[in-house]
Amino acid sequence: MKVSAAARGKARHYAMQAIYQWEMTGNSLHSIESEFHADNNMAKVDVDYFSGNLHGVAAKKTQLDSLFKAFLSNMAFEEIDPVSLAVLRQACFELTERIDVPYKVVINEAVNLAKKFGAADSHKFINGVLDKVALQEREVEVSAMRAKNK
Repeated sequence: MKVSAAARGKARHYAMQAIYQWEMTGNSLHSIESEFHADNNMAKVDVDYFSGNLHGVAAKKTQLDSLFKAFLSNMAFEEIDPVSLAVLRQACFELTERIDVPYKVVINEAVNLAKKFGAADSHKFINGVLDKVALQEREVEVSAMRAKNK
């Protein structure tokens, strides 16, 4: 079944918020996921994608953090604000686990979430970090896109 870009976008939106909530509250994934289903109209959301991102990020949190730590430049990991951290984790999960989603889509969606929910200019930080992660994790795809755009 074909899922619309809007339904996938809504899934990312809610998953990022749920990841943030999980990190901030320490509540169980099950209770957070249930709360999102109860509090939001999920009829136009790719609920499988929402659930997959939420549970996938939680399961691979340490590995995801290690992917982008090397690209933080002068910033310490502990200085990353919680919203940016949730966005980075979700995007890194998608870059490594959802190869069916083009890397440019992952980065654009993450930047849009950072613009909507993050601190001022956090989207620039997110974009810079994810560009480097994408080059590392999806070298062939990134190189092909760059060659195509020359």
